[in-house]
Amino acid sequence: MPRPFLPLLLAAAFPVLGESPAVLKSEFLFDPAPHPQCHASTIVETPAGLVVAWFGGTKEGNPDVGIWLTREVGGRWLPPVEVANGAETEDPRVNCLNPVLHQVPGGPLLLFYKTGKWWAHVKRSTDHGVTWSKPERLYNGLFGPVKNKPVQFADGSILSPTSVEIPSPRGRCWRVHFERSVDGGKSWQIIGPVNDGHAIQAIQPSLLLHPGNRLQALGRTQQGRLFEIWSEDGGLTWGEMSLMELPNNNCGTDAVTLSDGRHLLVYNHAGNRPDRTSGFRSPLNLAMSKDGRRWEAALVLEDEPRKEFSYPAIIQTQDGLVHITYTWKREFIKHVVLDTARLTTRPIEGGVWPE
Repeated sequence: MPRPFLPLLLAAAFPVLGESPAVLKSEFLFDPAPHPQCHASTIVETPAGLVVAWFGGTKEGNPDVGIWLTREVGGRWLPPVEVANGAETEDPRVNCLNPVLHQVPGGPLLLFYKTGKWWAHVKRSTDHGVTWSKPERLYNGLFGPVKNKPVQFADGSILSPTSVEIPSPRGRCWRVHFERSVDGGKSWQIIGPVNDGHAIQAIQPSLLLHPGNRLQALGRTQQGRLFEIWSEDGGLTWGEMSLMELPNNNCGTDAVTLSDGRHLLVYNHAGNRPDRTSGFRSPLNLAMSKDGRRWEAALVLEDEPRKEFSYPAIIQTQDGLVHITYTWKREFIKHVVLDTARLTTRPIEGGVWPE
């Protein structure tokens, strides 16, 4: 029997230090699922409404895994369709990974994704995700956004947060860099890498916007805590990377700066576990900050132990509401809608989530 949609968020499953009036909706984007497994969602607002993409197939890494997409029309999500797969670019067919959507204001909707051995591709839609161009391969060391959304500035330039995972004589090297476009995503300039990939092994950054043209990137590491790094000139140059107090269990995160200047971060509030079992990729949490440095607990999205709730994506839409999507046990993509004016928060002291 199909799993029912969840029109309201239940306090038992989604506590925020008790029941949260901030949660307006919680739902699965599809049911039944068109594939055995799915992961790594991305969400964007277009002039025609919300669009969400993810990768799905029999299992991550298998050749049948493609990029799937659904659009919200009239308040309902359309049946998912596969919009990209590895057969379009490689023979024999290979798997697809990590889609990222970006709406160019007044321009096309971009879909970035990876195939096989981490080849980067982009597709374009001029009808808000209904139809798509043929894939274009990114060359010259370009990777596009590896998990999280680019940001677009008032001058039209786009800054894409990205990273690489490469072998080295010192072991696996995880390095963050950025890719900048001033022509709507037609061409890109590489900025970085901004860390050596060993002292802090960091990937999959998100970008937060601060006054005075300052930017903050933060995200996943292998060191058991989130990383952060700051730019004072809109992302052209970057300072030294450091570890935050907030824990990270080597799993993807996402963050967004709200229209009122506050910041939201979605992440698994858990550090590394040597056995990678008990509670791995659970709980999934939402934190809020006014300055990007001092964070407060806002919501526990999921907390069932020994399950996977991971790879969140978060945006704020023009109506001021916040939308979060994330992997739910590799079976579904879940969508949560929040009214941040109704959130209550409590400081996170010493990296410990408050009771």
